[in-house]
Amino acid sequence: MTTQKDYAVMITAQEKAELQTVARDSRPLDSDELSGRTIVTLISAGTELASAYQATSGFPRGVGYAAVFEVEAVGSEVNDIQLGNYVFCMGGHRSYQRTKRNGVVLLPQGLAPETAVFARLMGVSMSTLTTTTARPPEKVLVTGLGIVGNLAAQNFANCGYDVIACEPNEMRRNIALQSGLKTVLPVVPLDDATIVGKVGLVIDCSGHEQAVLDACQVVRKRGEVVLIATPWRRQTELYAHSILHAIFHKYVVMRSGWEWELPGHPTDFRTNSIYGNLTAALKWLAEGRIRVGSLATKVPPREAQQAYQNLLHKQSERLTYIFDWTDCP
Repeated sequence: MTTQKDYAVMITAQEKAELQTVARDSRPLDSDELSGRTIVTLISAGTELASAYQATSGFPRGVGYAAVFEVEAVGSEVNDIQLGNYVFCMGGHRSYQRTKRNGVVLLPQGLAPETAVFARLMGVSMSTLTTTTARPPEKVLVTGLGIVGNLAAQNFANCGYDVIACEPNEMRRNIALQSGLKTVLPVVPLDDATIVGKVGLVIDCSGHEQAVLDACQVVRKRGEVVLIATPWRRQTELYAHSILHAIFHKYVVMRSGWEWELPGHPTDFRTNSIYGNLTAALKWLAEGRIRVGSLATKVPPREAQQAYQNLLHKQSERLTYIFDWTDCP
């Protein structure tokens, strides 16, 4: 029997991405599985660069965890998804997807795949949205306006919070303004008496120590500082004491922004979940409540190497890239 071949973006060496042929899983679908051809995938720039593209070992390795595909086959127990439907899944950068039914969300009618795929990175901060003690219309400050930070700021603004977004990079600030954010600043406003001590929640999407210290200095008493960005490397010569002093004297609640503190699906007595948030994200995108038109550039997956290089060296015109698999390779 001939093995069917697919394509996948693989990291084959440090700072080397290639589109390669890969063997498709030839096993018959389980009763609760579905599969189909990929339409688009989205690069999660921070994670994919730091954990894979810049890695020094473990090659080759696959990357990606945000995909939209067209359903071509379903298992015997899948009765609510039809052939030809478009679905979102946490799939990698490859031309064919196969996953469990509980690992996909049906796209709302009329929602374009290249818009829907952003639901994955919206979901990162939606875990904080569903667990924070801050309630609208409190002030929320977001530091770092990469793709996750931009979407975090939009998520909270969409829910009625008074959002202040901070980012030193001018290009990212301009994209934030194009995304509809109202207050976009180059630095945390430590000298603004209307903000300092009046912020209910700071979401750090920069992974930068100075941003975290600044966050501790602007929150109100018992305000939250949530660390969403991974601190991949030391950025400053700050001492931990500076942050500890601010935490102690401002009564700061500092915690991880780990998105997986929520269950994958709703459970008894706990309705918030990862896939519940993804479903909501797709709905918000379909309703036009979150703007993503200026956030990514669409390219074919054969241009993966250039895409990752542009992101690494901050030469991209937008925050990330979407791979269009409709004409692969």
